[in-house]
Amino acid sequence: MSARTAIARGLAPVDAAAPCVRFERVSMVFRGQGGHPDVQALCDIGLTIREREFVSLIGPSGCGKSTLLRIIADLVLPSEGLASINGEPPRRARLGREIGCVFQEPALLEWRRVQDNIALPLELAGVGRDERAARTAELLELVGLKGFERAWPRQLSGGMRQRAAIARALATRPRVLLLDEPFGALDQITRDRLNMELVRICEATRATVLLVTHSIREAVLLSDRVVVMSPRPGRIIADLAIDLPRPRTLLTRDDGRYADLVQRGTSELERGYDGSER
Repeated sequence: MSARTAIARGLAPVDAAAPCVRFERVSMVFRGQGGHPDVQALCDIGLTIREREFVSLIGPSGCGKSTLLRIIADLVLPSEGLASINGEPPRRARLGREIGCVFQEPALLEWRRVQDNIALPLELAGVGRDERAARTAELLELVGLKGFERAWPRQLSGGMRQRAAIARALATRPRVLLLDEPFGALDQITRDRLNMELVRICEATRATVLLVTHSIREAVLLSDRVVVMSPRPGRIIADLAIDLPRPRTLLTRDDGRYADLVQRGTSELERGYDGSER
């Protein structure tokens, strides 16, 4: 059985039309310390993401994209409003190991070999050694790191380290995968290659994906929807449906519809900077 088939069979059936991630009138204010003023990061965010949908958040630095990810990951609580996963508070999903997170820095433990880094969430969940080994082998194959099981993180390239971080995030078969600029520090060739790997991995795992990126081109290539945010305080100013056919490849960028969607996204970003309304 291939890694793709094995992982897909490990997930319970879901309704692809059902809401999965939801933000309802979410606002976030960071209270100033030592006489510094309060900072409002988010204002009245309403957003619903369906099961298995791939949604990208794009907007200027400081608009609250990463804060939204931290809220749904149960790392911070919103000042106002509600966030939920499958109708439950994010904490329940986190404790149930239904959330996987990948950040710009892979944050691998340098004293653990690649296979042991990937297996860490399974160890923490109390999964037995044989099951951990089988699951880790599946993931190494899935992300293209088979043969590097015993390597140390320092022996991997930047792209390979991110592959290992993605595999670790998928170890517990999460229903929701949160990606915060995971390829931002990579060169363009490596980034393109990992974009295509991410498409394949998401198709195999059937996870619901929320990606933060500064690249409208990347967002259009990968996503079912692109959500555009305004400068701080972050508001949603556009929600673009990406109707490009799947499966997608780098050749998708040659499609005239791709160029049109990139231009639309760019225009919405510029409108947000201008402060004008649709």
